[in-house]
Amino acid sequence: MPGEALLFRHPVADVNQGKQEQTMIRCVRIWTGDDGNSLFEEGVIDLPNGERGDILSRTVPASSISFRETRSGGAFAPHDAPTRQLVITLGGTLRFETASAASFIIRPGDILLAEDTTGTGHSWKLMDDQPWRRCYVIVGPDTAIPFVKSS
Repeated sequence: MPGEALLFRHPVADVNQGKQEQTMIRCVRIWTGDDGNSLFEEGVIDLPNGERGDILSRTVPASSISFRETRSGGAFAPHDAPTRQLVITLGGTLRFETASAASFIIRPGDILLAEDTTGTGHSWKLMDDQPWRRCYVIVGPDTAIPFVKSS
Protein backbone atom coordinates (compact mmCIF):
# COMPACT_ATOMS: atom_id res chain seq x y z
CA MET A 1 0.00 0.00 0.00
CA PRO A 2 1.25 3.53 -0.64
CA GLY A 3 3.14 4.92 2.30
CA GLU A 4 3.77 1.48 3.80
CA ALA A 5 7.31 0.70 4.87
CA LEU A 6 9.31 -2.29 3.66
CA LEU A 7 11.32 -4.11 6.30
CA PHE A 8 14.18 -6.43 5.41
CA ARG A 9 15.02 -9.12 7.98
CA HIS A 10 17.60 -11.84 7.91
CA PRO A 11 18.22 -14.34 10.72
CA VAL A 12 21.77 -14.75 11.96
CA ALA A 13 21.75 -17.90 14.05
CA ASP A 14 24.65 -20.15 13.04
CA VAL A 15 23.55 -23.64 14.05
CA ASN A 16 26.89 -25.18 13.13
CA GLN A 17 28.92 -23.09 15.53
CA GLY A 18 26.33 -22.31 18.18
CA LYS A 19 27.05 -18.60 17.92
CA GLN A 20 25.76 -15.72 15.92
CA GLU A 21 27.55 -14.42 12.87
CA GLN A 22 26.45 -11.43 10.89
CA THR A 23 25.37 -12.35 7.39
CA MET A 24 24.74 -9.91 4.60
CA ILE A 25 22.17 -9.52 1.86
CA ARG A 26 24.06 -8.82 -1.37
CA CYS A 27 22.96 -5.73 -3.26
CA VAL A 28 24.17 -4.35 -6.60
CA ARG A 29 23.52 -0.67 -7.23
CA ILE A 30 23.26 0.47 -10.86
CA TRP A 31 23.03 4.17 -11.76
CA THR A 32 23.66 6.58 -14.62
CA GLY A 33 27.09 8.21 -14.71
CA ASP A 34 27.86 11.74 -15.89
CA ASP A 35 28.57 10.39 -19.40
CA GLY A 36 25.07 8.85 -19.66
CA ASN A 37 26.30 5.28 -19.30
CA SER A 38 25.14 2.91 -16.58
CA LEU A 39 27.65 2.06 -13.86
CA PHE A 40 27.38 -0.44 -11.03
CA GLU A 41 28.90 -1.20 -7.67
CA GLU A 42 28.50 -4.15 -5.35
CA GLY A 43 27.56 -3.89 -1.73
CA VAL A 44 25.22 -5.15 0.94
CA ILE A 45 22.10 -4.08 2.76
CA ASP A 46 23.13 -2.64 6.13
CA LEU A 47 21.79 -4.97 8.82
CA PRO A 48 22.62 -3.87 12.36
CA ASN A 49 21.81 -6.09 15.33
CA GLY A 50 18.12 -6.27 16.14
CA GLU A 51 15.98 -8.03 18.68
CA ARG A 52 15.58 -11.80 19.21
CA GLY A 53 18.97 -12.53 17.64
CA ASP A 54 18.01 -11.11 14.26
CA ILE A 55 19.88 -8.51 12.31
CA LEU A 56 17.56 -6.09 10.63
CA SER A 57 17.59 -3.01 8.45
CA ARG A 58 15.75 0.14 9.23
CA THR A 59 12.41 0.53 7.49
CA VAL A 60 12.32 1.76 3.90
CA PRO A 61 9.21 3.62 2.71
CA ALA A 62 7.87 2.15 -0.53
CA SER A 63 5.11 3.39 -2.84
CA SER A 64 4.24 -0.01 -4.37
CA ILE A 65 5.30 -3.61 -4.66
CA SER A 66 4.67 -6.07 -7.50
CA PHE A 67 5.80 -9.52 -8.57
CA ARG A 68 6.86 -10.74 -12.00
CA GLU A 69 8.03 -13.95 -13.63
CA THR A 70 9.91 -14.35 -16.91
CA ARG A 71 10.23 -17.80 -18.47
CA SER A 72 13.65 -19.45 -18.61
CA GLY A 73 15.75 -18.34 -21.56
CA GLY A 74 14.43 -14.79 -21.27
CA ALA A 75 16.44 -11.69 -22.07
CA PHE A 76 15.80 -7.97 -22.34
CA ALA A 77 17.60 -5.53 -24.67
CA PRO A 78 19.22 -2.38 -23.29
CA HIS A 79 16.75 -0.27 -21.32
CA ASP A 80 16.60 2.17 -18.43
CA ALA A 81 14.94 1.37 -15.15
CA PRO A 82 11.41 2.80 -15.40
CA THR A 83 11.73 4.30 -11.92
CA ARG A 84 14.01 4.03 -8.91
CA GLN A 85 13.37 0.58 -7.50
CA LEU A 86 14.66 -2.40 -5.59
CA VAL A 87 14.44 -5.63 -7.56
CA ILE A 88 14.57 -8.65 -5.26
CA THR A 89 15.40 -11.86 -7.11
CA LEU A 90 13.45 -14.83 -5.77
CA GLY A 91 14.50 -17.35 -8.44
CA GLY A 92 16.71 -17.53 -11.52
CA THR A 93 20.28 -16.45 -12.24
CA LEU A 94 20.92 -13.52 -14.57
CA ARG A 95 23.76 -11.69 -16.19
CA PHE A 96 23.32 -7.92 -16.36
CA GLU A 97 25.44 -5.90 -18.78
CA THR A 98 26.02 -2.19 -19.33
CA ALA A 99 26.77 -0.46 -22.66
CA SER A 100 30.50 -0.61 -21.81
CA ALA A 101 30.22 -4.44 -21.59
CA ALA A 102 30.79 -4.42 -17.83
CA SER A 103 28.68 -7.16 -16.30
CA PHE A 104 27.54 -8.69 -13.04
CA ILE A 105 25.53 -11.73 -11.96
CA ILE A 106 22.34 -11.65 -9.88
CA ARG A 107 21.27 -14.81 -8.03
CA PRO A 108 18.28 -15.72 -5.86
CA GLY A 109 18.37 -13.65 -2.69
CA ASP A 110 20.27 -10.76 -4.30
CA ILE A 111 18.84 -7.26 -4.53
CA LEU A 112 19.32 -4.90 -7.46
CA LEU A 113 19.04 -1.20 -6.59
CA ALA A 114 18.09 0.15 -10.02
CA GLU A 115 18.74 3.88 -10.31
CA ASP A 116 19.75 4.13 -14.00
CA THR A 117 16.52 5.81 -15.09
CA THR A 118 18.22 7.73 -17.92
CA GLY A 119 21.08 7.12 -20.36
CA THR A 120 22.21 3.95 -22.12
CA GLY A 121 20.70 1.61 -19.52
CA HIS A 122 21.44 -2.06 -19.04
CA SER A 123 20.43 -5.41 -20.51
CA TRP A 124 19.92 -8.78 -18.88
CA LYS A 125 19.79 -12.44 -19.84
CA LEU A 126 18.80 -15.50 -17.83
CA MET A 127 21.73 -17.88 -17.41
CA ASP A 128 20.04 -21.03 -16.13
CA ASP A 129 16.94 -23.08 -16.89
CA GLN A 130 14.90 -21.41 -14.17
CA PRO A 131 12.39 -18.59 -14.64
CA TRP A 132 13.29 -15.21 -13.22
CA ARG A 133 10.97 -14.61 -10.29
CA ARG A 134 11.30 -11.20 -8.75
CA CYS A 135 9.70 -8.58 -6.62
CA TYR A 136 9.75 -4.90 -7.61
CA VAL A 137 9.69 -2.41 -4.76
CA ILE A 138 9.20 1.15 -5.99
CA VAL A 139 10.94 3.77 -3.86
CA GLY A 140 10.99 7.54 -4.08
CA PRO A 141 13.87 9.48 -5.62
CA ASP A 142 15.07 10.67 -2.21
CA THR A 143 14.26 7.55 -0.18
CA ALA A 144 17.30 6.44 1.81
CA ILE A 145 18.24 2.85 1.02
CA PRO A 146 20.46 1.00 3.55
CA PHE A 147 23.03 0.16 0.83
CA VAL A 148 26.66 -0.11 1.91
CA LYS A 149 29.28 -0.29 -0.84
CA SER A 150 31.71 -3.20 -0.50
CA SER A 151 35.27 -2.17 0.22
